[in-house]
Amino acid sequence: MDIISDKQATDILLLDTRGICSFADYFVICTGESTRQVKAINDAISETLKKEDIRPLHEEGTPDSGWILMDYGDVIVHIFGSFERDYYQLDKLWGKACTKVRMP
Repeated sequence: MDIISDKQATDILLLDTRGICSFADYFVICTGESTRQVKAINDAISETLKKEDIRPLHEEGTPDSGWILMDYGDVIVHIFGSFERDYYQLDKLWGKACTKVRMP
């Protein structure tokens, strides 16, 4: 979470999806206010975890698309642009998940 907040992401959310999701234990959802910020958040996560020899199993999306998904197995990171975050409303879709952390 520090990696994400250091890049000034907004509306950072950590959801505990155990028990309601078969493919991940946690979702991290955050918003970047621009394409450049979405890319910076993605790059910071990738670079920091790579130093710990942790690499995503799968990654899709681009900063230009407004949504990057980084699949680390038990943890899935969603980096959204503002419009896409409002449009897809993952917070509501996974509303039964327990909120562990919420940072404005």
